[in-house]
Amino acid sequence: MPSKMIFINLPVADLGRSKNFYAAIGWKVNQDMTDDNAACIVIDDNICAMLLTKDCFTTFSKRPIADTVATTGGAYALSVASAHEVDVLTNAALAAGGTEEINEDRRAQEAQVGMFGRTFIDPDGHQWEPFWMDCPGN
Repeated sequence: MPSKMIFINLPVADLGRSKNFYAAIGWKVNQDMTDDNAACIVIDDNICAMLLTKDCFTTFSKRPIADTVATTGGAYALSVASAHEVDVLTNAALAAGGTEEINEDRRAQEAQVGMFGRTFIDPDGHQWEPFWMDCPGN
């Protein structure tokens, strides 16, 4: 295992539905870290999302679980290799049952600094923001 990894713990209402959603967008389920309460979704070698049933998630904190369908609980920005990859990932998310949040003002600001991004919301309301930045050397 690499020396540093990020595991994003996300509460989900239906573990099977959520696993299917993330598999449909091209991310892998690590079966060695998956059971009836949790599923490890491998986004990249050093980035994983842990999908946790709400009962399991409550063991991580005494605070109540945010209603991410009604409110934003976080925004997970993910740098990808190209603007095309932003579109491929977002379109796969939409085809798998996600929704897109469009903020034209924000996209215009990003374009001014050489960024291209989109925002998709998974079935549990978790906000993902794949983006690509045109940096020297890309």
